[in-house]
Amino acid sequence: MESVTIVDVSPRDGFQSVVPFIPTARKIEIIRGLADAGLRRIEIGSFVSRTALPQMSDIQLLLADLSSRISAELSVLVPNFKGAELAMKAGNENLVIVFSASETHNANNVRKTVDASIVEAKRIIEELKPEGRIRVNIATAFDCPFEGKTPLERVLRLVEQVVPWAGDAEIGLCDTTGRALPVDVAAAFDRCMSLFGRRNWAYHAHDTYGLGTATNWTAYEHGVRIFDASAAGLGGCPFAPGATGNVATEDTVFLFENSGVATGIDLNRLLEVATSVTEIEGGAVGGRVRAAIEARSRLGIRDDSSTKVSANG
Repeated sequence: MESVTIVDVSPRDGFQSVVPFIPTARKIEIIRGLADAGLRRIEIGSFVSRTALPQMSDIQLLLADLSSRISAELSVLVPNFKGAELAMKAGNENLVIVFSASETHNANNVRKTVDASIVEAKRIIEELKPEGRIRVNIATAFDCPFEGKTPLERVLRLVEQVVPWAGDAEIGLCDTTGRALPVDVAAAFDRCMSLFGRRNWAYHAHDTYGLGTATNWTAYEHGVRIFDASAAGLGGCPFAPGATGNVATEDTVFLFENSGVATGIDLNRLLEVATSVTEIEGGAVGGRVRAAIEARSRLGIRDDSSTKVSANG
């Protein structure tokens, strides 16, 4: 049976968009719930400026509490060398390194040129030598909120710069604004795999225009097996005006499990966590599956598809 890996990024990409501070104990409860539902990989936060993103200020507390208490692999986003150093000092070497394909977005996001960010990403790999799982994410790989559509050739040039020093790191293409069409995703991954081989490619989709599930499936059809998603579709990038959250994790699980692709995730238990996420004060949520199953339940209709789970789940 074919399978995919789903990485829940709601504790990072989702929580960072919420203005009222979410109590640390509440974050821990949600992350543990995700692990209990079968998520094997969870991106739990980022090492960034507390001034820029105060919601991430308790990342060290989360790591201290969760690292030895749940079986899921925990990763953290690091936008620069300093963030990587802090993460590794805190005991986590599963790093998500990010820079943008768009100069304007990169300047807004990390206050650097794209070239400077790539040099710093290379330093993280070569000087710090993290021993965990590494992901290099290219944000705005399809569209930028400031510059518009991102030319594919620009993305390919960036990937070409990353591949020589990335080793076996995953490389993620991110639809930061949720404007990518299936045809765009197909072209991007076809070209990447043709030029750089069938390495560990990942896809990070937002669902601003309701296209996230469609583009997830397109990425799968074109060889991608690692997908980021956010419980209840929580999120919205503070540095990408107008973007909503990632594709809901429950929608992603529903798509793959009902298409005969194993995720190892218990959808019913995941739905319980997603419902809890919708109760976060100030959170903007999305997703379709949760609302559809709740509506059918109110009518007394059993939705057998919600109970499906892969053989390895």
